[in-house]
Amino acid sequence: MDVTVKPAGADCKGVSEILSRVGDKWTIQVVVVLRAGSQRFNAIKRRVGGISQQMLTRTLKTLERDGMVERAVRHSTPPQVEYTLTPLGHSLSDTARHLADWAAAHRVEIEDNRLHYDARQL
Repeated sequence: MDVTVKPAGADCKGVSEILSRVGDKWTIQVVVVLRAGSQRFNAIKRRVGGISQQMLTRTLKTLERDGMVERAVRHSTPPQVEYTLTPLGHSLSDTARHLADWAAAHRVEIEDNRLHYDARQL
């Protein structure tokens, strides 16, 4: 039986890197938009308020590299590109949905806690 021992921080570093990427506000918003189905670049840009063209391009490339988004080019004039969530991307969207539900359910409580905390700091 081969047992490979990893340095203590190896898993944490890898998990932290992935969490910081998928927890990015643009990543989550793009994934949520694509949850409804395939979208073209400009449609995604319109639905993700405030994202620049450069940031959307970077986000989509990162999601494609990580295997969460598939990019399909239709050879027409002009060429059309559509982005679709992969099964991995859908699993992230499901998780994001649960997190959003939790945030919505606890938003008022958290806002109250912030107000009480801030009042104690004065």
